Amino acid sequence: MAPLVLMLATTVTVDTGGVAALPLPEGAVDVLYGDEPALIVADHVIVGVGLDAAPGSHQVVVHTVNGNNTIDFNVVAKTYPEQRLTIPDRRKVNPLPEDLERIGRETKLQRAAYARRTPVRQDLLPFRQPVQGIYSSPFGLRRFLNEQPRSPHSGLDIAADTGTPIAAPAPATVALTGDFFFSGNVVYLDHGGGLVTMYGHLDRIDVKDGQEVDRGDIIGAVGATGRVTGPHLHWTVSIQGDRVDPMVLMQVFDRLAGAAQPDE
Repeated sequence: MAPLVLMLATTVTVDTGGVAALPLPEGAVDVLYGDEPALIVADHVIVGVGLDAAPGSHQVVVHTVNGNNTIDFNVVAKTYPEQRLTIPDRRKVNPLPEDLERIGRETKLQRAAYARRTPVRQDLLPFRQPVQGIYSSPFGLRRFLNEQPRSPHSGLDIAADTGTPIAAPAPATVALTGDFFFSGNVVYLDHGGGLVTMYGHLDRIDVKDGQEVDRGDIIGAVGATGRVTGPHLHWTVSIQGDRVDPMVLMQVFDRLAGAAQPDE
């Protein structure tokens, strides 16, 4: 006998590059978005929608003790503005053959960090901004470097003075550290459940691979390493491998944190 499938009505609309929190039905056992187990925080499915996601209806499948539920939501293509930057070091725009070999090795390490799937931490709320400063390059910008088109900006750039401490936004395991061609000194944090964050262009790294960090622990300092035009933190948030806007994730988690507080 085929399993019972119940349709849960929803009017949630999510921009490409955005994040949605969908309430779980009672009796949920596990949840899938696409082919992967979904991120669950505070009894909500946290859906990250990549910049290349197809507009239209998307579905989360919830396996419950009584059958399968589907939660539908709508994806809308968002148009992000352009940004044109001049990079004095032309090698950072058009790498040499030996640079490409290095970039290839580093790309494998980065993909492995984003592909980590460990149990989700139970204390992810709230998700704090890792450093205060000026938002110099928002998420999603269509970038042109030395007038050459490049991939959309996959993170949020926060400009601050070199040496400004960078704090972990929530509990995590340090998944990867290193000195990379484009990103300079980097730290990757694994928060579990497919939520991975990356911190680039650091002046120094204060943690080691495999180290456990808590919310507010210092992981490094703002710098200008790698491909940059000045000191700043490049902060990437990835959910199940999809890069999403860190500002939107913080807003979504703030709402969940507020809802989780008991009434006075």
